[in-house]
Amino acid sequence: MNQAEFCVHCGQPLAGDHGACHNPRTALEPPRFCASCARRMVVQITPVGWTARCSRHGELTG
Repeated sequence: MNQAEFCVHCGQPLAGDHGACHNPRTALEPPRFCASCARRMVVQITPVGWTARCSRHGELTG
């Protein structure tokens, strides 16, 4: 897997300030953007977990 280049919460490059993205509230949320290409992912939340799918880089589960 590629090294993360983008924030999974806002989709912006990791070089900037992401203090609001990485707080206790967002720690439990699934990623909304792909860390490799910053594409918006299709997220499905279920009572037992979540899945997030990037059209180019596949699926993550949690």
